Amino acid sequence: MVLKPVSHILNRPAMKCFRSAAHQSESPSESSSPVNYQFQFDAVFAAWPLLLKGTWITIQLSLVATLLGLVVAIFCAWGKTSGPSWLRFIVNAYIEVIRNTPFLVQLFFFFFALPSIGLRWSPYTAALTAMVVNLGAYAAEIVRAGIESIPKGQIEAGRALNLKAWEIFRFVIIKPALKAIYPALTSQFILLMLSSAVVSVISADDLTSVASNLQSQTFRSFEIYIVVAAIYLALALSFSALFRTVYRRAFNYPDRR
Repeated sequence: MVLKPVSHILNRPAMKCFRSAAHQSESPSESSSPVNYQFQFDAVFAAWPLLLKGTWITIQLSLVATLLGLVVAIFCAWGKTSGPSWLRFIVNAYIEVIRNTPFLVQLFFFFFALPSIGLRWSPYTAALTAMVVNLGAYAAEIVRAGIESIPKGQIEAGRALNLKAWEIFRFVIIKPALKAIYPALTSQFILLMLSSAVVSVISADDLTSVASNLQSQTFRSFEIYIVVAAIYLALALSFSALFRTVYRRAFNYPDRR
C-alpha cells in the first residue's frame, strides 16, 4: 500500500482558509512585540554611599599606582639609558613581558599564582601591585623617550659645571623631560584609572565591583551601569582638567633646548 502525502489528503482551499484565519487571529501587539522598559533609579540612588566608597577606592588605587609606577618608570628609564648592561637586560625583559601580556593575566598572576608559593595578600594589595607593575613598564618607555630628547649639550654643560651625576639627572635631564612627556603621562593615568575596573574580578572593592554587587541584588543592570559609566566619565574629565591646570602652573616656562 502506497501512502499519499498529507498535502494530497487535505483540501487545499481548506488549508488556505485555515492559514488566513490564523494570520488574522494574531493581534498587532503580538506581532510587533514592542519593548516597554521602565527606568527605576531608586535602587541606584539608595546605594549612593556604596558607590561613593567604590569611587574613592578607584581614585585611591589610581593615584597611588601612578605615583609608585612613575618611580618605577623613572628608575627603569635611567637603567635603560645610563645603567650597566646587566641592568639594561633586566629592564628590557621586564618591559617586554609586561607590555606583551594582558593586564588581566598579570592581575591573576599576583592574586592567584603567587599565593601558591606562600606570598598571600589582600585583593587591594594585589590590585595595587599589578597596576604599579603594569604602569611602570608602559611609562618607562615614555620617560625614556623624554630623556633621550634632551640635547647632549645640556648634559655636557652640567658636567662642565662640576655637577654630580644625580644632580645632572635631576636638574638637567628629568625636569625638562617631564615637561615634554607630561601630556603622555597624564593620558596614561586616565587609561590606568579606566582599566582599574578589571580589578573587580578579584573582589577588590572598586567602583565596578560595587556596581556588580548592586546588580546581583537589584537586577537593575541598565540603570546601575548608566550611573557607573557617568561616574567614570566625570572622573576622566575632572582629572583631565586638573592635569591641564597643573601643567599651566608647574611647566609654564620657556623651553630653551
